[in-house]
Amino acid sequence: MPEIKIVTEVAGRICATPVQVGGTVADGDEIVLVEAMKMEIPVSAPAAGTLTSLLAEIDDLVAEGQTIAIVAS
Repeated sequence: MPEIKIVTEVAGRICATPVQVGGTVADGDEIVLVEAMKMEIPVSAPAAGTLTSLLAEIDDLVAEGQTIAIVAS
């Protein structure tokens, strides 16, 4: 199974992780929500698969372009 790295498009704080490691995701499902400039910005799965790794936790600060999760398709 190929692994797909999921990266943030904005810098901010992780405020929610609706999918747990081991959960299945569809193309476009929200993996995490990043709070930036008082807005919650979703980071979505680019393909269907299984969330194999979550590299950030709630309240972690993330940088633009940072890998935050890995999905195996």
